[in-house]
Parts: sequence; C-alpha cells; structure tokens
Amino acid sequence: MKKQFFFLLIALIFISLSSSAQNATLKGIILNENNVPVQGANITFDNSGTQSDENGVYELTIPANQEVQINVTHIALKSLQFTIKLEENQEYELNPVLKTNVEQISTVIISGRERKTVEGITTLDPETIRTTPSANAGVEGLLKSLPGVSSNNELSTQYSVRGGNYDENLVYVNEIEVYRPFLIRSGQQEGLSFVNTDLVRNVDFSAGGFQAKYGDKLSSVLDITYKRPTRIGASVNMSLLGGSISAGGISKNKKLSGIVGVRYRDNSLLVDARNTETNFQPLFADVQTYLSYNFSDKFELGFLGNLAINKYDYEPLREQVNFGTLQTVQALVVNYQGQEEDQYDTYFGALKGTFRPNNNLTLKLIASGYQTQEQEYYDILASYALGTVNTDIGSEDLGDIEFAEGVGSQLTHARNDLDALIFNIQHKGTYTYDNHQFDWGIKYTSEDIKDRLQEYEIIDSAGFSIRPPIRDLINDQPYTPFESPIVPFVSVRATNEVTVDRISGYAQYSLRSNIKENEIWANLGVRAHNWNISGNTVNPSNSQVVISPRAQFAIKPNWKTDMIFRVSGGLYHQPPFYRELRDSLGVVRPNVKAQQSIHLVVGNDYSFNMWNRPFKLTSEIYYKKLTDVNPYTIENVRIRYRARNNAEAYAQGVDVRLNGEFVPGTESWVSIGYLKTEENIDDRGYISRPTDQRLKIGVLLQDYVPSIPSLKGYLNLVYQTGVPGGSPSYADPYDFQSRLRDYRRADLGVSYVVVDANKRLKQGNFFNNFEELSLGLEIYNLFDNQNSITNTFVRDAASQRQFAIPNFLTPRVFNVRVGMKF
Repeated sequence: MKKQFFFLLIALIFISLSSSAQNATLKGIILNENNVPVQGANITFDNSGTQSDENGVYELTIPANQEVQINVTHIALKSLQFTIKLEENQEYELNPVLKTNVEQISTVIISGRERKTVEGITTLDPETIRTTPSANAGVEGLLKSLPGVSSNNELSTQYSVRGGNYDENLVYVNEIEVYRPFLIRSGQQEGLSFVNTDLVRNVDFSAGGFQAKYGDKLSSVLDITYKRPTRIGASVNMSLLGGSISAGGISKNKKLSGIVGVRYRDNSLLVDARNTETNFQPLFADVQTYLSYNFSDKFELGFLGNLAINKYDYEPLREQVNFGTLQTVQALVVNYQGQEEDQYDTYFGALKGTFRPNNNLTLKLIASGYQTQEQEYYDILASYALGTVNTDIGSEDLGDIEFAEGVGSQLTHARNDLDALIFNIQHKGTYTYDNHQFDWGIKYTSEDIKDRLQEYEIIDSAGFSIRPPIRDLINDQPYTPFESPIVPFVSVRATNEVTVDRISGYAQYSLRSNIKENEIWANLGVRAHNWNISGNTVNPSNSQVVISPRAQFAIKPNWKTDMIFRVSGGLYHQPPFYRELRDSLGVVRPNVKAQQSIHLVVGNDYSFNMWNRPFKLTSEIYYKKLTDVNPYTIENVRIRYRARNNAEAYAQGVDVRLNGEFVPGTESWVSIGYLKTEENIDDRGYISRPTDQRLKIGVLLQDYVPSIPSLKGYLNLVYQTGVPGGSPSYADPYDFQSRLRDYRRADLGVSYVVVDANKRLKQGNFFNNFEELSLGLEIYNLFDNQNSITNTFVRDAASQRQFAIPNFLTPRVFNVRVGMKF
C-alpha cells in the first residue's frame, strides 16, 4: 500500500494544472502553373508569416481551433487567399498553385476534421500516439483507451471492438490493406505492429457503421496515412524495450520524396518480470518505407514496402502461481523442461498509382503482394504440483506448498509450418461535382496457403495417463487401472493446400446539402464479394456471393449549440479467411459461409467551450445482430474456429467520450463504454461470447509542470470488467462461463524536453544540434495490479476436481526512453 501511495504521489506531482497556447502546423510546397516550385512567396496571417525557400517549401505555425485567413503572395504572381481551421497539434499539408492571371480568393473553410466527424470517425494525433506510455506503444496501445475497444493483454497489439474478435478489424496504410501472421498464439510472440508510428501522419478509426468503400469485416476500420516529407530530417528513439530510426527527405526538384523506418523490439524486460522464470531470446525487427514520385501534376506513383523478421526462443524453467482466498491460499508450482522456437518472417510490397486528369476526377490503381513464412516448434514437459500454501509467517517454509492435492505432468508438442502468398490488384475512383461525390472500386485477390498443423498434448496425473474426453469411454482412473497404449489427450494433425480467389467491389454516393438552414450529409453505398475455394487437399466449393448495402446520414441543426446528429448502418459480411475455414482439428471446410451482421449506430457530437477551452462530447448507441456466426475459442490470443456457422449472436452497447483541453494546451480524454454480447450455439440458448466486456473506462491525461513547462507527464488508465475465462479445448463452453478478474492498469510517463522548436539553449550549446531532444521515464502497471488473460485448467485425478488457475500478466515495470530529431 505504501508503494502504491508513493507512485500515486509521483503521478500527482508531475501531473499538475498549467496553461499555454495550442498551435497547429500548415506546410507544403508553393508551385506555379507549370508545377515549378516558387521561391520567395509570402505565406502570412495577421502579423505573422514565413517565406518559401529556394525549393518552394514552407512551414507555418498557426493558432488551432479557430478560423485563420491565409494569404499567399508573390511579386510576379497573383495572390491566393483562403480560410483554414485546424485542430490542436494537427499537421496539414497544402500545396497551393499560384497563377499569373487570376486573383484567387476562397471563403471555403478547410477543416481537417469536418468530414470525419460526419462519418463517425475518431482521429488520433500521431504525437499523442508517440508519447503515450504503454507496454506495447503505438497506434494499438492508444486505441485501447477509446470506448468500445478492448484488450486484456498489454503484450499484444490485437484488440476487440464492440464484441468482435481480433480477426474482424480492417487495417489500411495509405489505402493499402495490411495483414497479420497466422500462427501467433500468445502476445509475447507477436513482436511489432505493422504500423510504424515514426512514419505516421494521420490516424483515423471507425468502430462500426463504416462506409461501403471499406472492406468486408464486421467490426472496425483503422486507416493510417504515412508522412510525405517536405524536407530532409531524421529521428531516433531508444528505450529498454528496443529502438527505432527513421529518416525522410525530398529531392531538389520536389518530385521524389520518401521516408524509411527501422525498428527493433525486445520484450525481455516485460516477460522476465512475469511469474515464469525463463531463458528468453526474442528478436523482433522490421524495415519499412514509403516512396512517392510525381511524374507530373496529374500522375503520382507510390511504393509501400515492409520486411519483418520475428524470432522467438523461449525456454521456461519454473513458475509458481498463487490463487484462492486469504484463508486458503493455493498454488500451482510448475517445473519445465524443453523449449519453444518460433519464427515469423513477412514480406510486403505495394505500388499505388494516382492519376488526376482534372480537379474533379481521381483514379487509382493499387497492386500489392504479401508473403508470410511461419514456423512454430516446441516440446515442453511441465511437471506440476497443486496444493495448499504455507502461510505461517514464522515458518521457514513460508510460501511453499505444504500439502499437494494433485501432482502430474503435461507434454505439449508442435511442428506447425505455414506459407501464405496473398496478391491484390485494385482500381478505385472518385468523382466530385459541387456537393456531390461518387466513389467506386473493384478488387481481385488471390490467396495461396500451404499449411502443416501437427500438435499433441499428453496429460499424466498421479502416474496415470488421462484419456481423451470421449463420452463412450469409461475411465475410472486411478481406482481401476486402464490397460491401454498411451494416446494423446488432444491430437491435431493436418496438411492443407488451399487457394482462394476473390472479386469484390463497391459503389457509393455522398451528398452535402441543406434543409432550410440545417446542414446535412448523406452517403449511400453497396459492396459485393464473390469467392471460391479450391486446392489439392479440399473439395472445390461452389462460388459464394454476398451483397452489403450501407448508409450514413448526418445533420447539423442551425442551433446556437454546436451539435451534429448522425445515424449509420447496413448489412455487413465477413467472407471467411483461411483461419475461419480451418476448424479446431485442422480440417478445412470450404463451404463455410460469410458471417453476417446488421449494424445500427446512432451518434451525437456536441462541441462546446468549458473553462474557455474547447471540448467535445461524443456519444454513440449501437446494436449488431449477427447470423451465420462461426463460433470460436480464444487460447491466449490465438483464435480457433468451429467452422460450422452454427450460431447466432448480438452485441449492444453505449460509448461515450469526452475529449478536450482538461489542462490548457493539451488534449486529454475520458471514455466510458458499456457492452453486452451473447451467442446462441446450436439453438441451446444464449451465453456470453469470449469478448463480452461489460464495462470499460479509459482515461488519457497529458500535462506539464507550470513552473517547468519542459517537464511533461502522461497518464494512461484503463479499467475493464472481466471477460469469460475460456474453457479447455475439449470442453463444452456452456459449462465454463466463469469470468476473469477485472482488468486494471495505469501507465505513467514523464519526459523532459531538453530542446525543441520552442526551446533553444545558449548559442554554442551542443544540444542545439538537435531539432528535438527529450528524456523520459515510464512506469508500466503503476499500481502493480495482478491482471490475468486466460485460465490454465488443471485436474486433480484423485478428487476429479478441475481448477481454473489464472495466467497473470506483467507486474510493475520501469522503462527509460530517449527521443531525438534532426
């Protein structure tokens, strides 16, 4: 308790109220009618401004959250005027074209958030992502503080949205869909998220009711945009968990620009802090780049590439988990032999061509290829003792098991290999006319999967091999000897070669108009998806087709209060990917149908000023009715499907988020979410789904010390009620509906800015060689809460009782960070 009070005191000292102004950044390249950079153009507002350099590049800091009139002038060209409104810390790229014969005046307000607010999209600031403390820092780490987004494993980048599972979330980088490895079964094996936060310019997230232009998934869309550099620069970030280097630049003629990032991560600091004593040698590394070349003012070609190497050598030695009550403390002590060796290598490349024949029409062609080669090998023998713990404070054996109720061993074996090659080619188009916009697209996907699955588990208790749970088998061990060869308790063996061909497309229409004095926005769209499955190890399936109509409507009444009301929904389908086609025994079932969901989302955005600072209250009520559901179980973070479409389900809830300047000059938020999701398997009645996360509270607070503004603090709090604790792989989920303990976590970050754009030291100081330099200390799981992700089920053969023993996550961990920009 004293330790918790001490760390809480630290948090309160560093997180105190303060005040300052908040700005945004406008930058880009000034061009003339011949697409030649213009040197010496003046970009001004009020009494402030800047000039474009010899390459036409400019960067201007303007006040945020207010309309600012920008003037662009040059002695030999006509002036350009426009009004722009950006939010705090937002970077907006604008490349104005100055003409020779026309005075250009625009009263249209360029707002970086308006369209996204109408569509129900949450926009996250990349700088907030980079500074928020999290054991798995990055976009996904910040997403988990939003309402409706849940995860009870800080070692994993996977997340659940509004009752969906990890496979139901779309992720795009520069409009290119990205994929995850297949075989990963635990968070500590995952390594790096695909998204490199050092390269990110913009992050948009939709938790449901999204438009037809987004793909065929049931839960959410994460849409990432990478930077396009306007000058040469680099950054370096280092911590005890790894490091990253990124660099970007632009050619003299402004046609070629590119950014590249290299990352390395080592989870040893987190894994070694857990209850299990291990020899752990991870290697998670990747290199990623985005290059773009402007052939002309009408055609641009971009390339996104990623190479990731993930090696995981894990040798567990010993583990003790205490559980039970204060009166009766029990423990599971496990001694291990053997090791696990996993490797996940992924290769990804994509070309994106963008052609703009005029200001109204944009045509895009995207081709991408993704290959993953995965290996999961392990042989681990676990000898365990289950019993009562000695709690006598004066005893020499304090904390040891004094009476063993059950002893036994478990041998697990796997030789799993997977090689997947996925190829996509897609055309997308957009046509705008006044307040009308038409979007369309068509996409072909080829998936070639080669998979070998070989796993077995042998359980021995008190010297007797436990047989598989077959109903017709009478097993009265240990009272009656069972004379039979030893067979695995669970055994899965399969070899699959599967090819999936898909054609999908969409068309949608968007309108912005007025009803009397009220502004309205509307979107109508439809998606279609056709697929067929073939391969050497499966019978060819009949071609299947699904059609998904979707709609959005929003209205901004002409009230004194700034409010937007919106409603969205439609029919959403998720055609089966390879993991959904393969059942728990490794058999591929080609006739699995697409899961279907009807979405209805009603939302409201209320923008207001409080304490003379801007705030926004976002509220959404949602309901999802699911049919043809493919039931699954979660083993740590690995999902195993039944592949039978034998269930129906629903999800309903409320999400509320209040964000704004709780502390002047910084964005913070409080989010609250309520969710209930249940499924009915084989018409046996409704039970909680594995993701039934009832209550979620998330808080992100950013602040700095008033007397030392360079000393900043970040606090990330999450509270979630417990989800169902799962069941043994062989068991009936209707018999296992107990829940895990509530998930409570607080991560604190403190940083000191040595130099940045607003703080320079005395002339000649060495640190002025850095554009930015910061030092930081992070404390993960500040209050040292014991959170669990799943249960380990251990049976005492003598009493036939089965114990659900929690698998605990990471305790309190300290980390040090250094950040540099050049």
